[in-house]
Amino acid sequence: MEPVIIVLIILVVLVFIALIKTIQVIPQASAAIVERFGRYTRTLNAGLNIVVPFIDTIRNRIDLREQVVPFPPQPVITQDNLVVNIDTVIYYQVTDARAATYEVASYIQAIEQLTVTTLRNIIGGMDLERTLTSREEINAALRGVLDEATGKWGIRVNRVELKAIEPPTSIQDSMEKQMRADRDKRAAILQAEGVRQSEILRAEGEKQSQILRAEGEAKAAALRAEGEAQAVRTVFEAIHAGDPDQKLLSYQYLQMLPKIAEGDANKLWIVPSEIGDALKGLSGAMGNFAPNAGGSGSSGNSGTAPERREKPSID
Repeated sequence: MEPVIIVLIILVVLVFIALIKTIQVIPQASAAIVERFGRYTRTLNAGLNIVVPFIDTIRNRIDLREQVVPFPPQPVITQDNLVVNIDTVIYYQVTDARAATYEVASYIQAIEQLTVTTLRNIIGGMDLERTLTSREEINAALRGVLDEATGKWGIRVNRVELKAIEPPTSIQDSMEKQMRADRDKRAAILQAEGVRQSEILRAEGEKQSQILRAEGEAKAAALRAEGEAQAVRTVFEAIHAGDPDQKLLSYQYLQMLPKIAEGDANKLWIVPSEIGDALKGLSGAMGNFAPNAGGSGSSGNSGTAPERREKPSID
């Protein structure tokens, strides 16, 4: 009985192994290459798949999702003979699992080497300044070459990005000095423009202030002259309305004489001939000044021209 039990156990184990090898579960976004006696037969897609045990074998399981592969910095010589280190990142996706398995031994290594050679070819036709400012152009050219070359491998290159472009240290120092000089220059220009604008605004403000001040003074002078004219007209009208006689006018003449003689610099002053007539009229009203009035009257009758008299010294 023992040999029969052993045989049964062996058969159960073989059946279990056969079932495991027969049923193949492929995850989503994955594919598997099936070979029969070393020859490609089919590609298993996602889901439950049945294969012939011990005859069909799974050669390779491939992830169909988009992959990201960073490559280490690569030294590249520019057109002006400067060595720059460039880091690249490749975004690719396997579209044909069979081609990716049988058309190329290692598509990752192949993409890396193709990227390096293409990058050196593109950068070799550019100078350093253009290399630093033409990332989009480099990415587009690199992607076009890679996509065309990897198409027969069953791989589609979706994007190519340059992570960093590092020029030599001496060039970096020179670029930093140049950038600092440019910033200082722009700052000086902006400061000069600010000072110039400030001076222009200040000059315009002063000009406007002078114009307004002049206009104000002109209006004030006009108003002052108008007020004085109005005062003269009022006095003139009041005098004529009051109908003054000769005595009042003579008295007013006498009141104006001290004002005419005011000031230390007035050594010579003029007495109008009308004062004689005023004194004559005043002498008629005040008998005490008759002799003086007569003298003045005689001098006043001598002519209409004003008399010049020396002002008595104050000393």
